[in-house]
Amino acid sequence: MRVLVLGGDGFCGWPTSLYLSDRGHDITILDNLSRRKIDIDLEVDSLTPIVPLGDRIKAWRAVSGRDIGFVHVDLATEYDRLAALLTELQPDAVVHFAEQRAAPYSMRSQQTKRYTVDNNVRATHNLLTALTDTGVQAAVVHLGTMGVYGYGWSGSAPIPEGYLTVKVPTPDGDLEREILHPANPGSVYHMTKTLDQLLFAFYAKNDGLRITDLHQGIVWGTQTNQTIGDERLINRFDYDGDYGTVLNRFLMQAAIGHPLTVHGTGGQTRAFIHIKDTVRCIEIALSNPPQAGEKPLVLNQMTETHRVLDLAKLISDITGADIAYLPNPRREAEENELIVRNDQFLALGLEPTTLSEGLLSEVTDIADRYRHRADLRKIIARSVWKAGMETSDDLMTEVADAPARSAPGGEA
Repeated sequence: MRVLVLGGDGFCGWPTSLYLSDRGHDITILDNLSRRKIDIDLEVDSLTPIVPLGDRIKAWRAVSGRDIGFVHVDLATEYDRLAALLTELQPDAVVHFAEQRAAPYSMRSQQTKRYTVDNNVRATHNLLTALTDTGVQAAVVHLGTMGVYGYGWSGSAPIPEGYLTVKVPTPDGDLEREILHPANPGSVYHMTKTLDQLLFAFYAKNDGLRITDLHQGIVWGTQTNQTIGDERLINRFDYDGDYGTVLNRFLMQAAIGHPLTVHGTGGQTRAFIHIKDTVRCIEIALSNPPQAGEKPLVLNQMTETHRVLDLAKLISDITGADIAYLPNPRREAEENELIVRNDQFLALGLEPTTLSEGLLSEVTDIADRYRHRADLRKIIARSVWKAGMETSDDLMTEVADAPARSAPGGEA
């Protein structure tokens, strides 16, 4: 299968590109390398050393004997080039990762809010329009987020996979209809993913595009079977307050002797998935696209749910790290329930990778090996959801005091 991986240089895009290449697919990455530019803007690097994309591709050729193509293109602003590339390459499928992916970064400033909307929404719409205009019959697999559902407002009701059956009262009785699950985004980033859903619904209905939308949980882990083949292939390990995912951040903090930074009470429940399952889910979605004329297929791409505090305690028990309770920079409930259906992926053959001490050790080993690259000034979350919330200076003070403080319920 000829597959274009949009955003193939990123945290999920790179290991997916290698995995699909290793499975025999013909891969071309389209990327504007904006994630690397954001590192420069934030003055922070991945904990793991990330070489230029050209060197990554050369290393993969040396390890696997397979080629991966690369085109430097901005999907949000270079529509004509995108359309020309689709016509030239004639892909069977397009995997769409090419969106700014961090909720905290999307709330960092007016500039990052606008960038997130401009990049994410325009890139998605340009792709859909280009497929329609060129007549390329590629199936689209898009990486969405569990965050489109929001957290806490549905109580203990299981979150279905994308669609909700509702009854509409009429004078002649109730009408039963299936609708997209009501959106409840918690950040500008999550809002762009809810807008994606509406774009997908329209282009599937109006133009017959075949689209799969993967509502993914928080990704943890670093390496896949492909990225361990050469240090130049190593995947990103983001630990900073904007891009670091919570479990990876905890493991990195423990590795360097930093308190585990829990925001608020830690009662927030989140969905999780290991990076190895992410790449497997992409392949499953590519192999099972909807038919032309069908509504977008929505799959909940997650394997388990955990409270943030429970994860912190697990890592603390294993490593002896202290837990620091900091003010929550987000506007969200202190606690929430989260029950998620993922029946479709399980039925299609996903064998979930769940938390285990062995896998945690893999991430911890990476964090320990590259601990010398950590910039302690970048660990604390600096982006806040609303003006007037506590500043980064306040948060830094909280961390400095944290080892001497007691956790809620008397636990350290």
